[in-house]
Amino acid sequence: MKIIAALKSPLSVVLSLFTILYLLGNSQIAITDPVESNYTLTALEMLKANDYMSPQIYGNYWFDKPIFFYWELIGAYKLFGINEFASRLFPTIFSISSLGFLYWFTTKIADRRLAITAVLVLGTSFAYWLLAKTVITDSTLFLFFNATLAFFYLAYSSNQKYYYYFCYIFAALSTLTKGPIGFLLPGLIIVLFLASQRNFIEVHHMKLPLGLPLFLVIAGSWYGYMYALHGSAFLDTFLGVHNVLRATVSEHPKDNVWYYYTAIFFAITLPWGFTVPKQLYQQWKQRIPNWYKPPNYINYNPTTMFLLIWAITINVFFQCMATKYTTYTYPSLFPIAILMARYLVAHPNRVKVTAFITGITYIVLTYTLAIPLTNQFYSGKHTARYIESLSDTTAPIYFHGNYRASIPFYSGKTIIRVVQDESLADTLPGGINWNAKNVMPITGFKEIDANKTAYLIESNPLKNNRPFDLDLITWSPVMKTSNTTISTHIPTH
Repeated sequence: MKIIAALKSPLSVVLSLFTILYLLGNSQIAITDPVESNYTLTALEMLKANDYMSPQIYGNYWFDKPIFFYWELIGAYKLFGINEFASRLFPTIFSISSLGFLYWFTTKIADRRLAITAVLVLGTSFAYWLLAKTVITDSTLFLFFNATLAFFYLAYSSNQKYYYYFCYIFAALSTLTKGPIGFLLPGLIIVLFLASQRNFIEVHHMKLPLGLPLFLVIAGSWYGYMYALHGSAFLDTFLGVHNVLRATVSEHPKDNVWYYYTAIFFAITLPWGFTVPKQLYQQWKQRIPNWYKPPNYINYNPTTMFLLIWAITINVFFQCMATKYTTYTYPSLFPIAILMARYLVAHPNRVKVTAFITGITYIVLTYTLAIPLTNQFYSGKHTARYIESLSDTTAPIYFHGNYRASIPFYSGKTIIRVVQDESLADTLPGGINWNAKNVMPITGFKEIDANKTAYLIESNPLKNNRPFDLDLITWSPVMKTSNTTISTHIPTH
């Protein structure tokens, strides 16, 4: 009877609805470029090589991200085959798990009404729905990163100090998912909170003698293995390029502006972000009568302070980094959802109606935008299907323009990126710079043999700007998709 009652609980109903929402259409949403395809192709090559420790892509070792997310993809491919549904399965599973964890944590620091409100707010936030269906590390990181901080606070605020062990475990898993940021940023948040409470004596209760070895065994085992196997190549690429370089040199300079994450906040928190200005205004009104009193006269309670430091530090930290991505501040939605729920819990009907309408909107968007747009414009799936049908399996296939890893993922073919000869040396990987990401096969135009049959894939935006060197060979268009043109060269003799 208890099991039946649990299945009928509001949380079970809500999580079941979210599971349906996040899974809908996943088998029809094509793997997109440039991010999703790198993950899926890496996992596919690891699976084919029967190597489950060293990420690899295009036949080269690939130290872009740690191992955990690749394990998820490999596991899904083994269970359900190599397809879109399997690729998107674990992001959905981790997103649902995070909602369940959010509910549990919020009941610990507040009550069930606030908890279910926070779940509805987070689960229907635009970024959360989107990333629950996206092949990327962030849904996994979201759970591990936020669980690290949640268990810290539960241990800090109670006599149940054994929660600190879970803090170390999830920090290790977070590090296996995203790298050093998985423990450094939660550590910074914890230090700032302890400073705000003037309570560094709590460090003595944080189970360091057993917690640190536990962290090192879980997280350090893979890193140690990788260094033992690959040596400085692993450190230079993984730490040098994909961590230090990202923090100090912008990969996308046009996005490196001081207001970047402030600008995207309201987009990723749709439709709930409007509550934040209202809460700030209410707080400001409450403090107007006390403007003349000492700054520490009005203090937030520890829970509120921790949630604020948690949310604000993530956003400020990544705003200070040179490279910016829309998903970097994604973990901050966990504490933000709780803070927004505090305002919305007094309006349960509004929350239910808004969540329902938003859910229906996402279903419509899945079938009217996500599926057609990914298949037509953001993936090389249709191009790959044509490549698969070629009768000449020995002819080289070249790609000019914005390289699409989805084409080798779907086709299983080697696709060679072709660049102007004078740009070849500046494109090849070498040293700690962004060229380290160019691990696909690369050649110059003059290396194309005019005496052999070959195929050329071109990004359509570049079709009218074909370099002169490429036109020294006669190319005949054979297929055009919405985002690429495929041509062939057949020797005349």
